This record gives sequence, structure tokens and C-alpha cells, in this order.
Amino acid sequence: MRASLGLLELDLEWRTTLLVLLLLPVLVTLGFWQLDREAEKRQLLARFEARQAQAPERLSPALGQREPAALAYLPVRLQGRYLAGRYLLLDNRIQGGRFGYEAVALFALVDGSYALVNRGWVPGDPARRSLPAPDAPAGVVSLTGQLYVPPDPPYLLGEQSQAVDDWPRVVQALEMEPLAAALADDLAAPVFPFSVRLDANAPGALAVDWPVVNVSPAKHRGYAVQWFTMAAVLGLFFVLRSSNLWALLRGGPKATGRTND
Repeated sequence: MRASLGLLELDLEWRTTLLVLLLLPVLVTLGFWQLDREAEKRQLLARFEARQAQAPERLSPALGQREPAALAYLPVRLQGRYLAGRYLLLDNRIQGGRFGYEAVALFALVDGSYALVNRGWVPGDPARRSLPAPDAPAGVVSLTGQLYVPPDPPYLLGEQSQAVDDWPRVVQALEMEPLAAALADDLAAPVFPFSVRLDANAPGALAVDWPVVNVSPAKHRGYAVQWFTMAAVLGLFFVLRSSNLWALLRGGPKATGRTND
């Protein structure tokens, strides 16, 4: 299809036009999506910093009745004892380039309820011939940490068992709702619906380094710039490919409509 806008002449080839009409909105949408993710991460970091300024609250079943958003990164304190040998290992947790696990222990609170306490990272056998068995303090201990409310549902490669009679065992991720329900039935006692990530100085803490976000806001902005740049390049390519704009900018004979004598 040919068209003319003054000196600018358009020659729209249908296949090129269709490709650009399909790709350009996708690239722009991806750019704005990354900007939205940047804003979400900044809000999450601001919420984390505000929560860390609060005094720790006592962990109790009543606390678990609050909205999840009000519990995310909330500092808590709890008193009780580790149940020997009853822990989960979150698989494929890499730290400093080394393979390992996060050890999540079952913890009996003095009020008769239970919680799952993430003690942190422990190195593992890359060949997977054995599982780590981190020692835990005996007797009643007092812990401090922060509640972890996953921002998104855990990504699982396949369905995983929620069996509570197989300890220790390796899991891909903590599915807290079904796991807490299964534990509550087995223990005949309430189980807090979110795990506690221990502070570094808490008894039983292992290698503790809790990232607030997996991708920084700056990276999301960088990704957005990349998508918008690709959209701009595609648009520029389309215009130059489908018009005489380049000739007009160069001021050549085709731009003025003159021909050589």
C-alpha cells in the first residue's frame, strides 16, 4: 500500500507491517510490566524497612489471624524447643556458589502451639548421597526472627507430598497452607500459618542471609529500558524500511523530487 504525506512517501509491505503491529505492543507492554515490578519491589523494601523498626511481637495463634500483608517481615519473638530430627530441607539453595539447603525445623512453643522455623542455609552434598543433619540447641530457648509471607505462590516442578511422618525430608518449597493443616492434624495443636526466618544471633541459626527481593528495583528498571529500546529500534526500522524518510533526512534527490540531468 502506497501513501503520500507531503514529501514523505510510505510504501507499506503487508508482511513487515503485520510483524511490527504484532511485536511493538508486546515490547511496550513488557516495558511497562517491568516498571510495575520495580514499583512493587520498592514498596516491598519500604515495608521491610518500616517493619524492622518495630519491636518484636510474641508469636501466637492469635497473631496468625491477621491479614498476610500485615504479617510480612513482622519481627517476632518465640519461646519453646526444637523437636529433634523433625526438620525439612528446602532443596537447591545456592549460597556463595555452593550447593546446599535451608533447614526448616518444627518448633514447639511453650503455649502448646507449633511453628516452622527457618534456621538458614546449610551446605549439602552435591552428589546427593547424604543429607545434612544440623544440630539444634536442646531445651527451652528464646528466638527472634521475622515472619516470611511469600509474595507469590511457590514454583514447583511437580506435586510434592505433605506427609508429616517422614523426617527429615527434602522439599522443593514450603507450601504452608496444606503443610500447616497436615501438621495440625498430626500434632492435635495449631501450627502457625507462616514460617519464621531466624535472626543471625538466634539460638540454632545457621548461615542466615535473607534477601528481601530476588531482583532489585534497579534491575527491573534496566529491563524496562531494554524492552522500550527494542520497541524504539523496531519502530525506527519500520519507518525507515517503509518510507523515504532516510532520503529526506539526507536531502538527496529523491527527497526533493528532482532527477539528475
